[in-house]
Amino acid sequence: MRTPIAPSTLLAVRGEIVHFVDDPVERGIDACVHFPDGLLLVRDGHVLDCGPAAELESSLPVDVRHIDYSGKLILPGFIDTHIHCAQTEIIASHGEQLTTWLEEYAWPAEARYADPAYAAAGTGFFCDQLLRHGTTTAMVFTTVHPACTDALFEAARVRRMRMIAGKVLMDRNCPESLRDTPAVGDAESRALIEKWHGRERLAYAVTPRFAPTSTEEQMRRAGQLFSEVPGLYLQSHLAEQRQEVTWTMCLYPGARSYLDIYERFGQLRPRSVFAHCIWLDDEDRHLMATRSAAMSFCPTSNLFLGSGLFDLGRARDFGLRVGLGSDAGAGTSLSMLQTLNEAYKVLRLAGQTLTPEAGFYLATLGGARALYLDAHIGNFLPGHEADFVVLDPRATDLLEMRMSHATTLSERLFALMMLGDDRCVAAAYVLGEPGF
Repeated sequence: MRTPIAPSTLLAVRGEIVHFVDDPVERGIDACVHFPDGLLLVRDGHVLDCGPAAELESSLPVDVRHIDYSGKLILPGFIDTHIHCAQTEIIASHGEQLTTWLEEYAWPAEARYADPAYAAAGTGFFCDQLLRHGTTTAMVFTTVHPACTDALFEAARVRRMRMIAGKVLMDRNCPESLRDTPAVGDAESRALIEKWHGRERLAYAVTPRFAPTSTEEQMRRAGQLFSEVPGLYLQSHLAEQRQEVTWTMCLYPGARSYLDIYERFGQLRPRSVFAHCIWLDDEDRHLMATRSAAMSFCPTSNLFLGSGLFDLGRARDFGLRVGLGSDAGAGTSLSMLQTLNEAYKVLRLAGQTLTPEAGFYLATLGGARALYLDAHIGNFLPGHEADFVVLDPRATDLLEMRMSHATTLSERLFALMMLGDDRCVAAAYVLGEPGF
């Protein structure tokens, strides 16, 4: 028998609840917890309990605040492990090769974020759009300008979102307006860390854009900073396109591989997250696993720029941490549902498959594990932060028709994964309060 719950600021959210306690590829059906008519109990922004509504209702105090989402799915808030806040306005700009796309679209857009007012408006819109798409936690590239990082952290703070971000480090092979120096980049990063790292739900990521745009001295300083401050993250891009790999190896001729560059500068450790990771070999994967680093799988941008096919199967073979990244604006949607759609297709082209359970795991608990945040977010275990998304499985006429013919949870999740987008997001909650 459950102990009656003492009256307090208690929220009871009713609906069909789905969350994961482990990787379904490894644990099978037991990894998925499903309550067709469930109740999520939230107190002071944290999960108090989660279970069948019929079982939990009898122990609730009379003054509990009820929210009824019957007929809708309640899942943990989505986690985006790689995205660029200053590229929102150029999403869906005609792409080609990575370097051409950067020069024509990304870098001009990022240069505008030197203006604090522009940065404040842009990052506020960005955070609102994340919530509108059901994403409550993100790992974000800002720009080289400290004002952009300040603006993003402030926008996330007032919305109480979990946010990991960092000022971009670039001291070569980029426009002058986006270039810093090893000393300036280090000093500005340290000032931002002092101001934001560990404040409320915010964390700082040392952010060398990618090896070709940093000199050895800047890479050395980035690795040193990463090792000095407890709890810091590091984020960068890795082996996205073949031409990029060739260029990078010319700039670092002594390295065994692209990944080896980050290893040489002390950047390959727990809480380092590398986007793309397409053109790697098994020695690279073994090294990443040994160092407990993580990969961000970015299917929409990989398809958009024609970069290649991420090998999730080999990543799993080596026990690597993998999260899902929208990579907007080269990615074509901020929606994790649309990102899962493209992830499924990427893996089919590679002769692999992505079950709906494995997909939604990647977008929730898998992302939390990649970011070393699974003690706080990613599922509805008691004590976890109450970030969740409410999905309407009948948000469009086509979805409603498809759902009328779906007979299992797995079928319905797959339909959401393939046909869903931001129209399916009925609500997004941050620490138990509406964020959208």
